[in-house]
Amino acid sequence: MKRAVIFDMDGVIVDSEPLHKKAYHMMFKEFELNVSDELYASFTGMATLPICKKLCEVFSLNFSPKHLVNRKRVYFKELFDQGQTLQLIGGVLDLIQHYNQNGIVLILASSASMPNINRIFKKFGLNSYFKAKISGADLKASKPHPEIFEIAVKLSGFQKEECMVIEDASNGIQAAKAAGIFCVAFDGNLSKKQDFSKADVVVQNFDALRLENLNYFK
Repeated sequence: MKRAVIFDMDGVIVDSEPLHKKAYHMMFKEFELNVSDELYASFTGMATLPICKKLCEVFSLNFSPKHLVNRKRVYFKELFDQGQTLQLIGGVLDLIQHYNQNGIVLILASSASMPNINRIFKKFGLNSYFKAKISGADLKASKPHPEIFEIAVKLSGFQKEECMVIEDASNGIQAAKAAGIFCVAFDGNLSKKQDFSKADVVVQNFDALRLENLNYFK
């Protein structure tokens, strides 16, 4: 029986990709970076610092990766504070409340920075449902490295066999499986060009993940 569910945030809990994409492209424009759709898609699920390290390598930039990170975060905060459209993924709040009411421990394991996590959790009133929140930006390694999910399992208080990850990105799925955790790929048509082949199951809506619909919770 699964006793804990580990959620990714961007693309699983909140439809923040348009906001992140806009902030990234504002940063790309500032530094005159011609980032292809394929390269951008490969970043999905990664923390901002390793993304910016990759950009510095690909474009042979003289700027430090942290400088790019800071500029991208400035743009994101500006867009967020301006009230740009940001909404929860359809059905996810019902699922979170369903798990909470049935004693399932919830952990957030996101590559987003903690300030962004806190902004979104405050905006949508999510803090009371989660036992812990982990930011990949605070860790040594980013997804697809399994570190974030290994920490999430420890914080849950259960064994990895009692945990389940919900992810929407290739990097996140790879990280979950490297940590030895059952992984659900949420295919909400928000994350483009992602590989779900390594996930244990793929779902298109959150109703499929209610306890009564899952034999892997038995």
